[in-house]
Amino acid sequence: MSKLVSFVIPCYRSEQTIGGVIEEINSTMAGLPQYSYEIVLVNDASPDDTFEVIRELCRQQPDICGVNLAKNFGQHAALMAGFHYVRGEIVVCLDDDGQTPASEVGKLLQGIEEGADVVYAKYAHKQHNTFRNFGSKVNELMTRVMLGKPKELYLSSYFAARRFVVEEMLRYTNSYPYVIGLVLRSTKKIINVEVTHREREIGTSGYTVSKLLALWINGFTAFSVKPLRLATVMGVISACGGFLYGIYTIIKKLFINPDVVIGFSALMAAIVFFGGVIMLMLGIIGEYIGRIYISLNNSPQYVIRESIDERDTVES
Repeated sequence: MSKLVSFVIPCYRSEQTIGGVIEEINSTMAGLPQYSYEIVLVNDASPDDTFEVIRELCRQQPDICGVNLAKNFGQHAALMAGFHYVRGEIVVCLDDDGQTPASEVGKLLQGIEEGADVVYAKYAHKQHNTFRNFGSKVNELMTRVMLGKPKELYLSSYFAARRFVVEEMLRYTNSYPYVIGLVLRSTKKIINVEVTHREREIGTSGYTVSKLLALWINGFTAFSVKPLRLATVMGVISACGGFLYGIYTIIKKLFINPDVVIGFSALMAAIVFFGGVIMLMLGIIGEYIGRIYISLNNSPQYVIRESIDERDTVES
């Protein structure tokens, strides 16, 4: 009996591209007869006609499930919504713009068959713009420092995972899901396979500066306490620095140069510096407290406006 592979694709402003991605999946999976497959398309409240395109795709191909979110919750929340609809033994996540090549999904599936729990696509040359490449580097550094990601492991939005990993991720029901953090805390059997990253042919990336910043903050506050530890270390260093400078000033006044006048500018510089450090640390602590408050209020990861799922009808 063939293994069922579930493709999960978050969609945003992809009315012109998602059809091509589906065609590529269909043609690729036709060459992998050892697998059957299904596709879950999650529309993240696109302002264009993306969900109407998804609706038509569901009509044409009943093994496609369409999910329409009530507002824009972000890529990671859209993935979590899609995970609730998958039924396959292996789950593959990829982008809606065609830059992640569905034609090379066999490499990811082979990695799973060889014993890995999660297989991430690795790109020798990413075809994103400079801004997105910079964002990816910052995200890579953040996950390595804050979440303990191995230095040699490359993370991307194109990956395959065993069903138990997805089930473990679904246990996280709080607000602000971060899929990379959930994967890293679920298993250590993660590998890379090299695939080709394509240039974007239509449209622009949905990630803005504010969305990338929110993603980074979410990553290190939801799954790491290292920022709080960093705040403690900086506080200790600042306190020690202030104390030592005070001792130095007294010694200088009493023994080195009794006529020296303690400068107003030095005092103000110290106040501004230490005040800035305190405000930074309070901001980090406030971010954690705010997220705890929102989680206690049961703020949803996502809200589904509508779903289209005819898979059971087809099978029966």
